[in-house]
Order: sequence, then structure tokens, then C-alpha cells
Amino acid sequence: MARTLGRLSSTATTSGHILELIRTGEATNRSELSRATGLSRPSVALRLAELMEGGLVTEGVGTVSSGGRPPSVLEFNAAGGLVLAAALGMARSQAAVCDLNGEVLARTPGSPDMSLGPDATVPWLLDTWSEQIRSLGRDPADVRGAGIGLPGTVEFHTGRADDRPFLGKWAGVALAPLIAERFPVPVLVDNDVNVMALGEHLAGGHGQTDDMVFVKISTGIGAGLISGGRLLRGALGAAGEIGHVPVRDGDGLPCRCGNTDCLETVAGGPRLLALAAEQGRELSDLKELVSLTVSGDPVAVTLVREAGRRLGEALAGAVNLLNPDVIVLGGDLSEAYDHLVAGVREVVFQQCTALATRRLRVVASTLWDEAGVRGCAAMVTEEILSPEAVNKLLAG
Repeated sequence: MARTLGRLSSTATTSGHILELIRTGEATNRSELSRATGLSRPSVALRLAELMEGGLVTEGVGTVSSGGRPPSVLEFNAAGGLVLAAALGMARSQAAVCDLNGEVLARTPGSPDMSLGPDATVPWLLDTWSEQIRSLGRDPADVRGAGIGLPGTVEFHTGRADDRPFLGKWAGVALAPLIAERFPVPVLVDNDVNVMALGEHLAGGHGQTDDMVFVKISTGIGAGLISGGRLLRGALGAAGEIGHVPVRDGDGLPCRCGNTDCLETVAGGPRLLALAAEQGRELSDLKELVSLTVSGDPVAVTLVREAGRRLGEALAGAVNLLNPDVIVLGGDLSEAYDHLVAGVREVVFQQCTALATRRLRVVASTLWDEAGVRGCAAMVTEEILSPEAVNKLLAG
């Protein structure tokens, strides 16, 4: 989600802006930096010296194109720092250490009991990060920031979870001070599906699209919305709550949000397992349901296709409203992709306008469990590598 800077005023161009030009590929040598900013060569050299001393830029020898001395090439040094990432979930979690480009250097799955609150999960997270940093031969001082995805509504600007029943012990808790006890760095917290959407958008290989709806279908159902290349969080972080859109013929099932017949209650993991049990398929989790579906079990196939149709009902409104290029299906149930997507497509292409669906693709996640940590890293690097943040870092 890099920003295009265009030509900058020389009086406003800081070292942070120079780094942004190098990171985005708009300038790869000193001459291009001078042309883009209007700065003199000595001024460019001064700012580059700051960035190189801070370990953010390297300079090497390029290839010779027409004789003479080879031009130097400026590159962003992604190894100049580490980003901590955590995608926390009710069933399983992921902790990772990434470089400053968001590439995963180490990733560890785990199952801390989220219902017990931060007191149980944060120690696991801190210890896992510390062990990963040691295994990479790096130092905790190399950490530049941390990003955490939580399975519930999060007020992004405060970094606190909303007060929902399943995240009761997390509600209102500021995670940054808990992380800072070991890693005194900026900490960003967002909804788990939002960070997965970021990960899929930036690293999922879905083509050059700036308009995407990512849907996680698992125990719960949620969506992350990318519009114009930006993540839509809404005024209080509640955008994308597609799991709490009411659907038809839900039999009055109560939802944990307080309403009835929400999509999540009608087509989420617990409901599907209950329906499977009613038809003689006693299953312990969604993974077993997916396995049955992939093997062609008629009961499982019917349940998953119907869940896809229910999801399609809710997605049809989103498609007509947002006109995305692509819908990406993630989460446990998406591993039964062929049957799930058949139900989704049946309803979406039936209920949406012809123009909204002309180029619409419905595809499976390509990152799977890595989507969350990749998105957390992207969220953090966008913050800590902004011109303002870089200037503050270099001044300190």
C-alpha cells in the first residue's frame, strides 16, 4: 500500500521522503532523487547518509548500460529491522517475525486459550517472539514494531477490542503496554479478518486489484474490505461485520451479538457441525467436515453448498455496493472450496447487477494461515516507515 509521491518541494523533502521514493521504486539512484525532489546533489547525499547510518538504505553498483563508470543503485534495506506479527484466533493462532518488507522469516502456530484473556495469551506471544528472534540470530533491539490481529471488533485508533461476549476479558485492554514490557515499540491492533484482507491484497497474487472483499468462513464469519487500495475500517472499526447480516429463513436462531438469524449463526462452523450431527455425522471440528466434503460425502457436500448460498446472500449486497474485482474466500471452510464457491456464485451472480459481476472473480485464499501475519506486518510497516515516523527515528 505504498503511496505515490510525485514531485516533491525541495524545502519539504526530508530523509523520510527520500526513503519513500526508494521503497516505491520511484527513484533508484542519486540522479533520479535529485530530479524527483529538486534537491541538489549535496542535499541528497546528506539525507542518504542519514538513511544509510540508520540501516534503512544500501548502495551498490549497478550494471553498465553504455560504458563509463557503473551507476550506483539505491535499495531499501529490508533486513534493517524486524516486525513482530501475531494473528490470534479462538481455535488457533500464529506468531511470526518478519523483515521490513513484510516477508515472513519465522512463523510458529499455537493454541493459547483466548477465552482466558490477555494474561494467558500475551506471555505465550512474547515468549514465542523471543525464541524466534534468537533462532534467527537477531537481537530484540532490532524490533521496530508489532502488529496483532484479534478475532473480534477492534477500535483501531485506540488499539482496544470491543466488548463482545467471546472477547469479554480482552475488551478495553490496551495491548501496547503489555507488549512494551519486553519490546518497547509501536504496537498496532486490528480485527483478524482486516489483517488477513491486507495480507491477501498485498501478497496473495490475485492480480493488480485495488478492490477486494476477503471473507473468512470458520467458527465465525467476517469480511475485510479493500476499496481503492485502502482498507475500510469504518468510523469505529466495525466495517466488514458480514457475519451479522440477517439472512432469510433462519428459524429464529439467536446470535451471540444479540440479534437472530445472523449469517454466522445460520452458516458458521458450530451450526454446520450441529446440522451434520443431526444427520448422523458426528464431527469434532470443521476440518473433519471439510475432509468429508472433499471426499464427496453427500451430507457434507449439501451442508457446505448451502452455507455458500447463505454467504452469497450477504455478499450480493456487498458486491452491488462496493463493486469489487475479486472475492477471496479464506478460513477453515474455504478448504472445501469447490463446493463452497458453487453456492456463493449461484446466488451472487443471480442477485447482483450485470455490471457489478462483469469482471468479478471468486477465488480461494492463496496465503491460508500466513495471510494474517503478512497483513499484520504490512499494517505495521505502513506506520513505522512513513516519512514522519522515519524522520522521528533518525532524529532519536
